[in-house]
Amino acid sequence: MANIKSKQKAILSNEKANARNSAIKSSVKTAIKKAKLAAQTNDPKAAEYSAKAHHEIDKAVSKGVLHQNNGARKASRLDAFIAKNK
Repeated sequence: MANIKSKQKAILSNEKANARNSAIKSSVKTAIKKAKLAAQTNDPKAAEYSAKAHHEIDKAVSKGVLHQNNGARKASRLDAFIAKNK
């Protein structure tokens, strides 16, 4: 642990942000996996899962967890996967 008080506070705030960002990234990955699985199995809720995944990606981008281009790439690849597996 650092000796300087401002650095101690910075370490704590970085740990909080890291935990928050990890949770958001995890929810994005889970939503994408569910949408891909639904597309592969021709689940009637595939469109719903796809919309949920797009929402999670957009939310992560707006919070600054994912870069805008990264989010666009994830959404584009998801759409291409779903179109291929229809």
